[in-house]
Amino acid sequence: MSEQGLLIEHAQVKYGRKVVIADASLPALRPGTLTALIGPNGAGKSTLLRGLAGLEPMTGAVTLHGQPLAPMSVAQRARQVTYMPQHLPPGLGLSVIESVMAALRVAGNGGDCLEQAYGALQRIGIAALADHMLNELSGGQRQLVSLAQLIARKPRVMLLDEPTSALDLSYQLRVMECVRQMVGQHQLIAVIVLHDISLAARFADHIAVLREGAVVAFGAAEQVLTAQLFAEVYGVRARVERCSQQTLQVVVDSPV
Repeated sequence: MSEQGLLIEHAQVKYGRKVVIADASLPALRPGTLTALIGPNGAGKSTLLRGLAGLEPMTGAVTLHGQPLAPMSVAQRARQVTYMPQHLPPGLGLSVIESVMAALRVAGNGGDCLEQAYGALQRIGIAALADHMLNELSGGQRQLVSLAQLIARKPRVMLLDEPTSALDLSYQLRVMECVRQMVGQHQLIAVIVLHDISLAARFADHIAVLREGAVVAFGAAEQVLTAQLFAEVYGVRARVERCSQQTLQVVVDSPV
């Protein structure tokens, strides 16, 4: 029986002779789960995500429900796996609603594109921007539109690189809650690069910690985010606590 989920085995990415991702493996990431990739700057988080999206040449094996991704055409892969980069291209001469509808058509989604596109904007809370032009939006607003394009397509796998980096606190929570809800409702697999470890601890089912291109820890937040890991990977004295609402938060005390 084939392994269900997204399975990454012995992934390696090189830039010339420099190894950026070295023999990275993760257990099968199941449908309905959100996995956060964390680690210090330069650990290889974004590179691994781009490799999974097929945007970087990567050796090793990546399978989705037992099917290798490497032999798939760009179109086939795009219907299965969607990717949101950290740095978005400049806005095109399209309105917000037109851009989401275009993403739906490229993905070959059936049904009423206008209704699906507007529903995605409503879900994220930016329906008021529907008729605005992309080139008029702030960086944070374009980030939300890009996320709406991914959500509207309902892929099997969502790869998100720092989706909250340009957002204020309110929208950071809204976006993460939206992704969390979509993952559960549609049994998607989400892999998200996050700089904010507290967001990762609060919303992710699993956390994968990268350091110098290698996966050094994987598991639930309370298992992975230990004082020893913070000291070794980040060089700080830190701990994870539950707040009064029982959500996890990271408390950093001092450098090591």
